[in-house]
Amino acid sequence: GGLSILKDYVRLVRPARAPAFLTLAFAPGECAQIDWGYAGRMQLGSTSRRVSFFLMVLCHSRKLYLEFTLGEATEHFLGCHQNAFEFFGGVPRTALLDNLKTAVLSHPRGQAAVFNPRYLDFAAHYGFTPKACNVRAANEKGRVENGVGYVKKNFLNGFTLPTSLGALNLAARTWMDEVANVRIHGETRARPSELFEKEKPQLLPLTALPADTGVLRPVRATNRFRVVHETNRYSVPHRHASARLLLKCHAERLCIYAGEVLIATHPRSYERHRDFEKPEHVQDLLEQR
Repeated sequence: GGLSILKDYVRLVRPARAPAFLTLAFAPGECAQIDWGYAGRMQLGSTSRRVSFFLMVLCHSRKLYLEFTLGEATEHFLGCHQNAFEFFGGVPRTALLDNLKTAVLSHPRGQAAVFNPRYLDFAAHYGFTPKACNVRAANEKGRVENGVGYVKKNFLNGFTLPTSLGALNLAARTWMDEVANVRIHGETRARPSELFEKEKPQLLPLTALPADTGVLRPVRATNRFRVVHETNRYSVPHRHASARLLLKCHAERLCIYAGEVLIATHPRSYERHRDFEKPEHVQDLLEQR
């Protein structure tokens, strides 16, 4: 006989065992699960940008928060956390997430995860404990994994992305309020919004001051008093031409500092190769010339 006959016989006398998974239960306010998803591409002027969505699901009530972004960097990641906490009106005690670099620096198999210090500072500010899934064990955060699929099959299915991120997030908020959080959930057989009424009192209270979600990056201004970020050029006062500065990146704005002094702010552009100049940055120089 051949090898194939032996393989068929082994399958018969020693069939492979399917993996077994535990059914997890969570107390109200105990845990939220977090993940990113891909939504397609958005045209901004002449630039095509990847659109991601951030999803946070409360494990007890299954109430979800959805936000679309044009990046998955630290400033987007922390900003979405903050917006989710404000949407829920509180903070879960534990956040379960994947091993993405904005949260986890390394996670050797069988050992504890090493978290990004910036994420630990953010977690300490709001009082929650981050927890990373085991490597290649996405089933450990099955609630948010199912939620990502639900967003794609329900909200995004047949939906044409607008050319404005604000319009997209407004549509997402309407969908959360009128569809996702008021439907009869397939597993709990209850509406997430109704279960949330019991869960909300168990959430940690929001802090008096929101955390700073900006990310600092050292930059040098050009001799045309511009700071370059993601191919776009942003003006600073002309006296800071060629100077070493600090750029603080937020999801929606950029702040530029000389030492500890704020010298310029700009709305953040997600187009490419644009130049943004404020008249007051060049006025004195024009008068001198």
